[in-house]
Amino acid sequence: MLPLLIYQQVFKDAEPGKIENCVKKNKWKHAWRNGIYPYHHYHSTAHEVLVVYKGHCKLMTGGEAGEITEVRQGDVIVLPAGVAHCNKGCSEDFACIGAYPDGQDFDINYGKKEERPGTDINIQKLALPSHDPIFGIDGPLKRYWRLIEYDGI
Repeated sequence: MLPLLIYQQVFKDAEPGKIENCVKKNKWKHAWRNGIYPYHHYHSTAHEVLVVYKGHCKLMTGGEAGEITEVRQGDVIVLPAGVAHCNKGCSEDFACIGAYPDGQDFDINYGKKEERPGTDINIQKLALPSHDPIFGIDGPLKRYWRLIEYDGI
């Protein structure tokens, strides 16, 4: 499975329109503005980027036994397909932008037994993004995920 990546404090001026333009320019589409669901869920048909533009959030990743990371305004979280995530508490003003690479269409799964093996097959077949959502075609995401994929880690 590909690793979750967090780029801290990428956007000093976390103006939503600039963030949306950046991810769109880098071929991450279907952008939305909102928060993060307060229950564990994951996507099997799309990778996802979350960019915090206001406030802060305790983001739990990896399911019920996962880790909690405090994410703040300006942070970018890149979630590979299959990584569960959940809002475990946030500031009242918390808001983020989400988007998906190369027009991938997301599904929502909850870790239920009946979701498998279909979700596992979806994740295995899913292509790597063509661009890093923030830094473009030569960004660290693409290089790092490709290295992981080729090394079979």
